[in-house]
Amino acid sequence: MLKSPGKNRRRWIFRLLGGILIVCGCFVRVADPYPVEAARLIYFDYLQRLSPRPFDPDLPVRVVDIDEASLSEIGQWPWPRTVTAQLVERLVGYGAASISFDMLFAEPDRYSPARLSEDPVFSKLLRDGVDVSELDNDERFAQSIAQRPVALGVAARIGDVESNIRPRAGIIEIGENPGLKIPQALHWTPLAAPLDQVAVGIGGVNVSPMGELAVVRTVPLLWRGPTGVLPSLSIEALRLALGEQNIFVEGAQEESGVILSISLGPFTVPTTETGHLWLRYRHDDPALYLSATEVLRDPDDEWLRSQIEGRIILVGTSAAGLLDIRETPLGKSVPGVSIHAQVIEQVIQGKMLQRSDNTAALELIAYVALGMVVTSLMSISGSVISFLVGGLAASFVLGLSWFAFQTGLILFDATFPMIGGIVNFGILAGYLFIAAESDKRVIKRSFAHYVAPEILDQMEESGQEFQLGGETQDITVMFADIRGFTSLSETMPALDMVALLNELFTSLGEEILAEQGTIDKFIGDSVMAFWNAPMQMEEHPKLSAKAALRMRSALALFNDTRKDSSLPPIEFAIGCATGRACVGNIGSQNRFNYTVIGDVVNVAARIEAMCRHVSYDILVSQSVAASSESELALLEAGTVQLKGKSSAETIFLVVGNEEVGQSPAFLELKQSHSELLELLQNRAPNRDVDLAVKICQRRAIGIDPGLMAFYDRVLARSEDFSQMAA
Repeated sequence: MLKSPGKNRRRWIFRLLGGILIVCGCFVRVADPYPVEAARLIYFDYLQRLSPRPFDPDLPVRVVDIDEASLSEIGQWPWPRTVTAQLVERLVGYGAASISFDMLFAEPDRYSPARLSEDPVFSKLLRDGVDVSELDNDERFAQSIAQRPVALGVAARIGDVESNIRPRAGIIEIGENPGLKIPQALHWTPLAAPLDQVAVGIGGVNVSPMGELAVVRTVPLLWRGPTGVLPSLSIEALRLALGEQNIFVEGAQEESGVILSISLGPFTVPTTETGHLWLRYRHDDPALYLSATEVLRDPDDEWLRSQIEGRIILVGTSAAGLLDIRETPLGKSVPGVSIHAQVIEQVIQGKMLQRSDNTAALELIAYVALGMVVTSLMSISGSVISFLVGGLAASFVLGLSWFAFQTGLILFDATFPMIGGIVNFGILAGYLFIAAESDKRVIKRSFAHYVAPEILDQMEESGQEFQLGGETQDITVMFADIRGFTSLSETMPALDMVALLNELFTSLGEEILAEQGTIDKFIGDSVMAFWNAPMQMEEHPKLSAKAALRMRSALALFNDTRKDSSLPPIEFAIGCATGRACVGNIGSQNRFNYTVIGDVVNVAARIEAMCRHVSYDILVSQSVAASSESELALLEAGTVQLKGKSSAETIFLVVGNEEVGQSPAFLELKQSHSELLELLQNRAPNRDVDLAVKICQRRAIGIDPGLMAFYDRVLARSEDFSQMAA
């Protein structure tokens, strides 16, 4: 089979398009626009929803919650600093490892009696020698936290005034200046005096960039302020509990400004290059929380002691009115202090989500591999197979992502390979659709006048290529020729002859198309047609013979309409043969025809020429007869030597359709015909043959008068029948 250059060219164009799409996808992934990032983050959220981190009540972290019950009993927030001082004293008494406030103390206590000294009437009432500072609530709170492992919270803010917040933790950088990419915040809420002087720990309470209210997926562990690097409140709380002075920031040795991890005492926390921690969330659990009013109410409760002693205590609020509620990937709203607690829990457990540049590179490789699989399969097998295999490949990527998350807590993004693959598949499928529509238009232009409409529909559906080349297969070829055309043309003007031929060929061509034939060409007074191409059909020999019978009927009707003409009736000779041939588009690159080349074409033409020798209008080869004998009325016409052929060919008359073939009259004729052939093969005396001929003619006259001439020539063709015996 010849290779179709058009098909190969289209395949390479298709693969080139697939390659371009893959490269464009890589650029999109590197640029990482918002839709790509959003899809990735939402996918990571669903991973966590499918497998959240379980709550471990034995972890040394608890939250003292300023909840609705506490606000109802003690009063609205902010509470007097004397209450927070009492809370610190109780927590220290219960043996807390460290205490951290996820709240701000930016202004002096408005409830402090010392502030009344600014009132001129109250100042006159004060006795001489009274120390007003003893009445200062802020001073009492400062005394309660002094020299104790207590961290106060400050918040990064948007403003134009630099706050003089002095970090308490020492930051030691290892590597090539890893602090360059730490989130910068020059403006912080201040700490009211004298808290700013006595606090041994200060941490940033922000769990997301300033002004961002989206889902909290990563938390900055360090902030770069105007006076140095400030740890987050969670890291500061852990530092105080461990009694550490320094936090170690490890950066890459070969690249400046890239953070690899943060170390604090025995704990090492892998981070993003900007010092963020990917949080693996758990569902909020009531066991984490202790109500502030319970802690303040009872100074010596054994259960409270068991919950506080040796633990890191975070003081925060779950009250909705205090506006410290955050969204998590689990689809739940939780107090901001809960997020700080979860950071500490994960650092202690050492089980943290990981996502590195290597992971992103593997995602890109997965996208490229998936794109190559889809492109390669679509160029060979089409859309359906590639969709199924591509779906399996996408499922593998999805399974790989889930396996990485479950076993290694690695965030592997399956959305970009999958969505990118789907987009590529859609574009490539669109290209195939456009190409298929183009093929259909080519088919219609090339074959609309030569094949039956139902065959044309099948060809359009199959989307066959129509370029130079062909393939070898079984073909049935028909040649039909006007008898006596030369003498007829001499009696008619050329224009009238052309009109006559057009009218006749239109009628005969419709009969060929009606039997699913393909009209190859009209050659002067002849027509060539074939079956079993371009679409395959099982009974193509029989279809050609049936088309010949339809043409006989159409010709009779055509002659009836011209009875008043002075011209004689038109007669046709038809020959059909079946055999192997090369069928396809043959010609130059710019101009070609869909045709058949092979010995079977010559055989069909020679059989058609034998119609004059046999004196019958429709002759077929033995191969055609063998495929049609059960459904057509056929009679053997002898074995003839075809011009240009070394071996003789047995030919058959096509007398009628299946109805004729099953009629009693034809069955009697067939029996008499067989007896005649036997006499001829045995070289019986002429009188016996002549008698048999007359019997056949008598029985044939009512079936097909055209058989009379055939039988008249039997004796003259006796040699053709004697070859059958040989």
